[in-house]
Amino acid sequence: MNRTFLVYFLVFTLIAEYAQSQTLFVDAVKGNDEAKGTAAEPFRSLEKAVSAANVFSGDEPVKIKLAPGLYLLIHQIIISPFKKQTDTVKYSIEAMIMPDDDAWSPAKMPVIQSVSANNKDYGHFNHCVGFQIERNNVSLRGLKFLGNATPGVEYYYPVERHNPDLKDLEISQCYFIGEKNSSPIQGCVFTQGSGIHIDHCIFYGCKNAVLVFLKINDFSLTNSIIYGAYEGAFWYGYGESANLPFTFRDNIISNSNYFFVGYKGVHTNYVFNNSLIANNTHYMAFNGDSISPDTLNRPIEKNIRKSGTVTLNEVTANGIPKNYLNLSDSSAGKDISAGIFKKDHHD
Repeated sequence: MNRTFLVYFLVFTLIAEYAQSQTLFVDAVKGNDEAKGTAAEPFRSLEKAVSAANVFSGDEPVKIKLAPGLYLLIHQIIISPFKKQTDTVKYSIEAMIMPDDDAWSPAKMPVIQSVSANNKDYGHFNHCVGFQIERNNVSLRGLKFLGNATPGVEYYYPVERHNPDLKDLEISQCYFIGEKNSSPIQGCVFTQGSGIHIDHCIFYGCKNAVLVFLKINDFSLTNSIIYGAYEGAFWYGYGESANLPFTFRDNIISNSNYFFVGYKGVHTNYVFNNSLIANNTHYMAFNGDSISPDTLNRPIEKNIRKSGTVTLNEVTANGIPKNYLNLSDSSAGKDISAGIFKKDHHD
């Protein structure tokens, strides 16, 4: 072998292995936590993968890729800054097979369910968290979160980011599915800070879907379905944050109690675009010691439809449809690009 070629080959191999070292693979069925975390030898648990990622020191994006399977969280998963560098590197936890891939089906989606007892207490209420985000630049993609059926857990939040000084959190193409009588979700996404972007997600049967409060600059909720939120679908702002502008477009909000719960007072930056908000018990409310109807604010509404029956593709005796919990062909709002898929070729 030519000496120069050999040198280039060795350098290329080292670079490739270095880049690969920033990606970890997890398989709840075939994995082993004593393995290497590679595609050929995946870990079994998310806990092991997150622990292994914490010692990375490279500059490449970090990816934890999940094979199909059920991932039970015995404790909360804390996504922390790396010990050897700042948290400017993108950190993703995502499905190996994404909803728009040709090979995708509901059975190929990683399912995440907490079986932990209460594991978080800020001094005013004890609750359970699935993922606790404690670093910048995090992305969750193509995952299905279920409720927590553990006795004694009244408040369960699959995704929480408590620190309002953090930035950049993407949640894309994820399901959040609760069942209030058996495995409830108190709030699907309970987050603070800047750069929170929720896109093409489905929230079904949860008490509250999206809750964002402090320093929420650059927030967006787009192309998503919230159905059956039995307290409030979308909570926005607290204190000065209540006046920060946000992006709300191409969403379906239906069969919920309140559509929108905001901070008390009059606010001028509430703008809702191109969405169907129909068949909810109430429209807007104030967030205080208790929820009360908001009769003061008049949001800017651009192409907002407030009538029509939303029907979803639910599970039947014939099984689970590929586009389950997305809009049925006969549903109102079918022309709005909301749901788990970004492409329009799934029927």
